[in-house]
Amino acid sequence: MGEAAKKIVVLGGGPGGYVAAIRAAKRGADVTVVESGPLGGTCLNRGCIPTKTLIAGVDVLAKARAGAAYGFSVSGEVTPDWARMQLRKEEVVGQLRNGIHTLFKKAKVKLVAGRGRLAGPGVVEVEVLPEISREEETAPAPEAAARELIQRLEADAVIVATGSEPLHPSFFDFSQPAVMDSTELLTIERIPSSLLILGGGPIGCEFACLFAELGTAVTIVELLPQLLPQEDARAAKQFQSALRKKGIEVLVKTRLESVTEYRPDQVTVTLEGGRTLTAEKMLVAVGRQPNTAGIGLETVGVAVDERGYILVNERLETSVPGIYAIGDVTGGFLLAHVASHEGLVAADNILGGNRERDLRYVPMCVYGLPELARVGLTEDDARDEGFRPVTGTFRFGALGKALALGEGQGYVQLVADHDTDRLLGAVMMGPHVTDVIHEVAVALEAGMSARRFGRIVHAHPTIAEAVMEAAQDVNGESVHVAG
Repeated sequence: MGEAAKKIVVLGGGPGGYVAAIRAAKRGADVTVVESGPLGGTCLNRGCIPTKTLIAGVDVLAKARAGAAYGFSVSGEVTPDWARMQLRKEEVVGQLRNGIHTLFKKAKVKLVAGRGRLAGPGVVEVEVLPEISREEETAPAPEAAARELIQRLEADAVIVATGSEPLHPSFFDFSQPAVMDSTELLTIERIPSSLLILGGGPIGCEFACLFAELGTAVTIVELLPQLLPQEDARAAKQFQSALRKKGIEVLVKTRLESVTEYRPDQVTVTLEGGRTLTAEKMLVAVGRQPNTAGIGLETVGVAVDERGYILVNERLETSVPGIYAIGDVTGGFLLAHVASHEGLVAADNILGGNRERDLRYVPMCVYGLPELARVGLTEDDARDEGFRPVTGTFRFGALGKALALGEGQGYVQLVADHDTDRLLGAVMMGPHVTDVIHEVAVALEAGMSARRFGRIVHAHPTIAEAVMEAAQDVNGESVHVAG
């Protein structure tokens, strides 16, 4: 069968699924996406974009309140309008969602609104939803068969991109109005007076920063010795200090023993040691789980691990020929940018390519206030892998652009191999580091040495200069580092 005639069905229209679909369609494939909700998946509708839009709002709020430090005054009290913030969030999400529909239309990707399941080799059955939501109205109209209750799709290849959802431990009663996951908290009707967050990972920390700026009394409870357990210890410690300066109570190495009382307007818990905490709302942010139930994996024999994540090789092939899986549903990095990368790899491989996913230099970002970013190896990671690491550091407190922005908190640290000077990784905390981390990712991919990187001219004044200065500091060559 020629490449142009290849039929592909994609289960899921999130950042992995829709990217794979468009890539394959642009290469001549006949592509159908099956999606039970609005296009864009968790990232666009219930995760990345909504949270960053709200955090951008409270960042402006904080700067307005600090107007005197910037040389201006604001008459009257600066207060948040939560309803307007929610409306702006929906406007941003809607604009991006409509953009995906437009891309589908131009690439001739067909969209079926329904729940898909693998029914046999090359066969997907779709429980078609009776109505398409308003968000789907600009999508290409489904074929006539989509009006049937069950639509049968045949394909040469299937890509499973069904994503993940918040983990709901049975320890908590999620039917109680005071207990929420991240999806529910995003659409809460009013700002809570107090918020207890269980889990100090990126999701918990971002919500803590958001609601603390809105005036909510926030407490984070984390079982492990530091917030952001996967991050560099020094960065996590400084981030934790920054949160405490915002009035956020941070309890690490703390176990929740029991939920003492549920009420419609509050929840009370008991911690290890006997302390009780009461909050109007409780966010449970202790992990995510794959959306694999009811999609027919067992019917066709797709192998999964003990947690239900689909097992794939580096080409994103599952244990069943012709079935691929990408993104959160495969475990590992539960990140939208990884899902998109894997979507491109899977689409190319289906159409005759021989690509493997490359996750060596995946940027890891925490979009808090301040931001934190990492790529490659930390100093401890490098040592554990047998390198003799050497570091270079530059503080934002000595950087012109950071001080001009009024954001001199934080630093950039680069890690290099002592023997070869090759760059191994970077950790950053401070303004816009989730943007500038990518130039280090490029340098790592290129195998650059710290000295070579440090000699690349950076514009002045910019936040990116701190990365150049840190690279120079690896070899003691930064003129702006004392000593």
